[in-house]
Amino acid sequence: MNEPRSAIIMAAGRGIGEGIARHLHSAGYSLVLVSNGEGARTLASELRCLGLQGSVTSEDDINSAVSAAVEAFGRIDLVVNNTGHPATGPLLEIPDSDWRMGLDLLLLNVVRMARAVTPVMEAQGGGSIVNISTYAAVEPNPRFPVSSTLRNALAAWTKMYADLYGPKGIRINNILPGSFENYPSSPEQLGRIPLRRQGKMKELGEVVAFLASEGGSYITGQNIRIDGGLARPI
Repeated sequence: MNEPRSAIIMAAGRGIGEGIARHLHSAGYSLVLVSNGEGARTLASELRCLGLQGSVTSEDDINSAVSAAVEAFGRIDLVVNNTGHPATGPLLEIPDSDWRMGLDLLLLNVVRMARAVTPVMEAQGGGSIVNISTYAAVEPNPRFPVSSTLRNALAAWTKMYADLYGPKGIRINNILPGSFENYPSSPEQLGRIPLRRQGKMKELGEVVAFLASEGGSYITGQNIRIDGGLARPI
C-alpha cells in the first residue's frame, strides 16, 4: 500500500466486523470502529485506533462516525457496512415490527451511511463502500426470511448507487458470505458446502481489502459470493 488509507467499519465489536477490522489493520489501514456495545472500543484499544459506541440504525451515530474519521484522517477511503442478525421465524408469523426493524438494520443502515459519506468521497475524488450481505440474497433461505428478503432490496439499491456514483469514482459492492467460523455449524451443514468447511475471517477480510484496492478498481455494483460454493444459483 503506497499511502495510508482509512476505513470505517460498522458493527466491528465482534464476529465478522471484528475479523475484517483485524485484517484491515494488519494491511495498514487507519480505522474507525463502531459497535452497539463496548466491543469496538475494546478492540480499538488493542489495535490502537478509534472506537465509538453507536448503532447502525442511528443516523446520528453514523454521522458521528463519518465526522470522526474525517477529523482524524482527513479522508475516508473505505466504508464497511456490517450489521447484526435480524429476527427469524415462520414466514407468516413475523410481526410487522420485526420487518420494520429489519428494514432499519439491513437496508436503511446502508442508505444512511451513503448519505453521510458520499459527499466526503466525492470531494476527495473517490472511495469504496462494501456491504456485508448474505448468500441467502441469491438463494432465499426460510431460516432467514427477513434477511433473505431485504438483502435482495439491498442488491437493487446497490446497483442504482453504483450507476449514479461510478462517474464520481465511488465504487460499491456487496459481499455475500456463507458459513463462517464465527457462527456454529453442524456436520450436516458443513456437508452441504463443496469445500467442506467454514470460511475463515482472514478470507473475508482479504476480499474486502481487494475490493477497496487498485486490483478491484474495475468492480462495482456487484454481489460477490464468498461461501465455499454453498449457494447453488449459477
